[in-house]
Amino acid sequence: MWPTIHTSLIAFSVATLVVGWLARSRAARIALDAPNERSLHTVAVPRTGGVGLLFGVCAGWIVVGPQFPWSYWCGVTLLIAVSLIDDLRGLSAAVRLGAHLFAAALATTTLMPTGTSPLIMIILIFATGWMCNLYNFMDGSDGLAGGMAFFGFLFYAIAAAQAGSTQFALLNLAITASAAGFLLHNFHPSRIFLGDAGAVPLGFLAATFGTIGWLQKDWNWWFPPLVFSPFIVDASVTLVRRLLSGARVWEAHRDHYYQRLVQLGLGHRNTALVEYTLMVACGVGALWAMTPTGNAEYLVFSAAGILYVGLLAIIEYAWRSRQAAEN
Repeated sequence: MWPTIHTSLIAFSVATLVVGWLARSRAARIALDAPNERSLHTVAVPRTGGVGLLFGVCAGWIVVGPQFPWSYWCGVTLLIAVSLIDDLRGLSAAVRLGAHLFAAALATTTLMPTGTSPLIMIILIFATGWMCNLYNFMDGSDGLAGGMAFFGFLFYAIAAAQAGSTQFALLNLAITASAAGFLLHNFHPSRIFLGDAGAVPLGFLAATFGTIGWLQKDWNWWFPPLVFSPFIVDASVTLVRRLLSGARVWEAHRDHYYQRLVQLGLGHRNTALVEYTLMVACGVGALWAMTPTGNAEYLVFSAAGILYVGLLAIIEYAWRSRQAAEN
């Protein structure tokens, strides 16, 4: 119990203090998120909160002492560096995507055992690269991305602890506690945003930690996608919908379902609370699905599928009704 409290307290305290300093000091002017076509905010907001969150994660991890291969650390460092440069100066989509896929390839080739099927390797590389991007896409409403980090890695920690992987559970718990510290400054009305330097590494960690837990047999392969499905479903369905409509998918937009909820009048705070409820439901369902109780996983996946189809259909109907009324 003591290592758990110790790690969480250090990570939470460091993240809270650093994010607060970044939001209020002169450092807040270093990288401002000015409103654009994608934005749901109307004033410039600092987007360096992810740096503070990562400081919290590192502080917690120092206590735990993770032992990842050097190439994995290189991938994480590359993502943070490229994302921070993008926050400060801006980079082309091609450069960002290339860095994401290169870091994903480094991690995948490092983590997977020798003799792994090339097809599985390719799937994992692109899945990891997609998680980096989709996490960034979903960082557009107060409290949303920080909340997904809090709940997602919390359920990772619970599952790892149940499987007996104590150190791995503590690594996930450090991310959870850091996300909680960040949320103190990011929940509506937000004083600071996550930024690429926070969102992209969190997506990378969600994917690679999901792979690590699967390789360690802490959970089944479907556990990570189900836990993070609120982000995966929204971002993936939105991408497909925009591709089919002929939209330029690389351009900023406000077509994500969470963005539509905000614009439909639910607002940042209520949208976050609805998404939190969905995150908890998916996490609890994923944990229950791993219990050796009949066909629990099939029941959970069926329920999740019906839930997502219903929610997306309702939002789509409300959105089209609004457009029809405006025209």
